[in-house]
Amino acid sequence: MTATKGLEGIVAAQSSISSIIDGILTYRGINIDDLAEHASFEEVAYLLWYGKLPNRAELADLQQNLDTYAVIPSEVIEGIKLYPKDTNSMAALRTAVSSLALYDTSSNEMSQSANILKAIKLQAQLPTIVAAFARIREGKEPIAPKQGVSIAHNFLYMLTGEEPADVAVKALDQALVLHADHELNASTFAARVTVATLSDIYSGVTSAIGALKGPLHGGANEAVMVMLEEIGSKENVNAYIEKALANKVKIMGFGHRVYKNGDPRAKHLQKMSLELGKLTGNMELYEMSVQIEDLVTGQKGLKPNVDFYSASVYTALQIPRDLFTPIFAISRVSGWSAHILEQYENNRLIRPRAEYVGPVGATYVGIDER
Repeated sequence: MTATKGLEGIVAAQSSISSIIDGILTYRGINIDDLAEHASFEEVAYLLWYGKLPNRAELADLQQNLDTYAVIPSEVIEGIKLYPKDTNSMAALRTAVSSLALYDTSSNEMSQSANILKAIKLQAQLPTIVAAFARIREGKEPIAPKQGVSIAHNFLYMLTGEEPADVAVKALDQALVLHADHELNASTFAARVTVATLSDIYSGVTSAIGALKGPLHGGANEAVMVMLEEIGSKENVNAYIEKALANKVKIMGFGHRVYKNGDPRAKHLQKMSLELGKLTGNMELYEMSVQIEDLVTGQKGLKPNVDFYSASVYTALQIPRDLFTPIFAISRVSGWSAHILEQYENNRLIRPRAEYVGPVGATYVGIDER
């Protein structure tokens, strides 16, 4: 047996949920460009779970379920209030999602219908958790979710207490569509490994959130914003990037293991960043980002990935930097749960081997002789 570092190039599962073939990302065979331009996030979630786009009645039924289950148990809210004030936002989300299982009487029921309902519950409740956490740490009371509005609209409303502008809702909704699924990425694989033991869907999603927390996965968009803040202005871009490249410092938000000719999602986020910059009258972050892209792509041949322009998009929406990755989770729980459902349908315990490289022929030495 020979190990492959990072499992690169290893096919570990068959899936009909999403694909990346020749640099084209699809959900259930539909090109991400088509979905980003035309579909709502709720339509995409339905597509991932059920394998087809919903008709009007099916979409209305899904919306009603999302409304019904968007309120989280009061015990979870009280738990969030006990978290330390400086708690990492992804650690808070991971803990809160795990606690949801304690208050769901069907958490261990394994029928397909029960698991689909739990997927809908999680999709409805993650935005409520993130918004509640953001307000509680500022000493504010959480805002109850509204009825009959989209997940994007509801999240922005629960975060600020104000009705969001249509363009803001559209921008966040499109970002959620773009982040919904991405084949067998690290967090999705973590979720599938967990539920392959026939553990429950809450455990699977908790595992996925733990994987997404890392800066080499979901945390990259936050790292992009840290870089932009460190640079400060357009005048400083060239010197900062030239120094970073000379010192072989990784520029966050560029390159992707599975895309050789650029991440197809990045162009949609770049367009949103431009539109929001014009709307707010502040083009600085967008212009800095374009300048960085020109330098890194020109000198290293690396193209921006989904994380790069999402940083300026979320900042234009006045979303705190440390909520970028939780928003990623709000979207990706649709894909995680779709993969969990698929794993349950044709399950086999995921148990790879390791190539042993340690000592051979060692013997036990008594404690007095060591």
